[in-house]
Amino acid sequence: MAKVGRMKLGSQGLEVSQQGLGCMGMSAVYGPPKPEPDMIALIHHAINAGVTFLDTADVYGPHTNEILIGKALKGGVGEKVELETKFSFNLFDDGKFEIRGDPKYVRAACEGSLKRLNIDCIDLYFQHRVDARVPIEVTV
Repeated sequence: MAKVGRMKLGSQGLEVSQQGLGCMGMSAVYGPPKPEPDMIALIHHAINAGVTFLDTADVYGPHTNEILIGKALKGGVGEKVELETKFSFNLFDDGKFEIRGDPKYVRAACEGSLKRLNIDCIDLYFQHRVDARVPIEVTV
């Protein structure tokens, strides 16, 4: 099996696979969630092929995609990947949401993602949608 190449992303030293794996459709949006064992097997297959840049977000599911990725990365698998997740959708019980970028929300969202992903560090963390009420410098 051919391996996927690697490349530098940005100027801070992060190196990722040239091809990434978008995980959103595994848990949400494109029909019902896919069977968890099948999706974990797919993630492991991608990693074994050299696709180590995984994309998720707290809003996918919501939250269920990050939980799935966390399960797939157990047992040392997580040390083989570069993980990217996103924040900004504050969800309410009635299904409505608001875009948030205030520091208090960003910290809470990050802590929630770390817990669901069962990791200590997110390789690439960014804002899914910009909160026009908060200067970007404050969000960052």
